[in-house]
Amino acid sequence: MSKPNHNHSHCPGHHAPQRLLVWAAVIILGFACIEAIAGWRAHSLALLSDAGHMASDALSLAIAAFAAWLTTRPTSARHSYGLGRAEVVSAWFSSLFMLLLSVFILLEAGERLAHPMPIQSIPMIWMGSLGILTNIAVARLLIRGQRTLNLRAALLHVVGDLLGSITALVAGIVIYTTHWEAIDPILSIFISLLILFSSIRLLRESILVLMEGVPAHIQLDQVEATLLSINGIHAVHDLHIWTLSSGLLILTAHIHIDCFESWPPLLNQLRKQLQERYDIRHITVQPEPEQTFCQPCR
Repeated sequence: MSKPNHNHSHCPGHHAPQRLLVWAAVIILGFACIEAIAGWRAHSLALLSDAGHMASDALSLAIAAFAAWLTTRPTSARHSYGLGRAEVVSAWFSSLFMLLLSVFILLEAGERLAHPMPIQSIPMIWMGSLGILTNIAVARLLIRGQRTLNLRAALLHVVGDLLGSITALVAGIVIYTTHWEAIDPILSIFISLLILFSSIRLLRESILVLMEGVPAHIQLDQVEATLLSINGIHAVHDLHIWTLSSGLLILTAHIHIDCFESWPPLLNQLRKQLQERYDIRHITVQPEPEQTFCQPCR
């Protein structure tokens, strides 16, 4: 029987997401403070609301950084797999927050369409331009990291902020040139719908991991067929595949073989097939002889 490796939490690559998220949180929080001051001085509700949005995103990134730090903690008697699942929980909360925020923006945009208010366009243009540069820099920073659920959720926040900055810039230019103030809530509705759909997709993916579902890119029957294609394996049952954390797939199964003497070479073939075809490297399999008392293999 193959023994699980519990030292995956010490993988060097797991430290990079933590640093990236901390830097992203610091940059976004700094810009949110600048935007809040600009909005207060210009009496701009739109800029103040966006500053609050970015401040909440900075908090979400800080939580994500803490979750990334937890994944580097060693295993213990209480948490034998380590705390790698923390990043998935963080992604779930982060995507849920973005979903609720997009709904709130949709409701606020509807209220603005029904009851328009004066909007100062110049601060929107300046802060929109600065926001675009800031969020592009943060997005490029996060893209350099591993494509974990946690970083993807953080990137979703940054993309939402980037779209918000673009909206502020476009709306500011339109309001400045045409005085059509309804463009602000109309563009906000469009951006909110994009964020809403992205949040739902990420929310579903993180829930699938938390519920220990089979990863979406893997078909259980195909994996079973792959195992049965190995000469000497007669049957497979109690086959389970799930995601512990981003990039770590786990498989457990009972394998029917001729007899225990044939198991070592079969196990090597099994491991090779699972790694090459499905990138499954963490396996726990139990061999079971076809007959209770099998004859020695020849």
